[in-house]
Amino acid sequence: MERTNRLEQLVEAHGNTLLRTALAILGDPYEAEDAVQDAFLKYLEKLPELRDAQHEKAWLLKVTANGCKSRLRSRKRHPAEELLDVYPAPDGESGEVAEAVLSLPDHQRAAVHLFYYEGYSTEEIARILGQRPGTVRSHLSRARESLRRTLKGAEL
Repeated sequence: MERTNRLEQLVEAHGNTLLRTALAILGDPYEAEDAVQDAFLKYLEKLPELRDAQHEKAWLLKVTANGCKSRLRSRKRHPAEELLDVYPAPDGESGEVAEAVLSLPDHQRAAVHLFYYEGYSTEEIARILGQRPGTVRSHLSRARESLRRTLKGAEL
């Protein structure tokens, strides 16, 4: 019974963040849901001893990001034809910006999502994605430049 209550608390506290992150990385809502479910299952299997809610969230984000990376590797081996037509953007954001973010490569899209939508620092993103902070900053820089070019072209 205690595990069920704990799972409900975790889903309530972190479910939306994990889903948005997985969706930003994968671009497929069904695979994103599966990745988040896998992360929660891993939490229940391992029951890690974490200091506080921030560590818990970081642990779940790392597990989710790793699961997404595995799914991307699998997707490259077994390509699919389905594209996502909706991106979970904050209220008021233009469709052009969301579409431009969606057009970024997976690694840049993940960095942009975690930095701008979730508010993580480049060092935190590096830990979540298993990359070096310089690599994350490079992804963000290239993504900004790509978005700048894409959005300027849309204005003309």
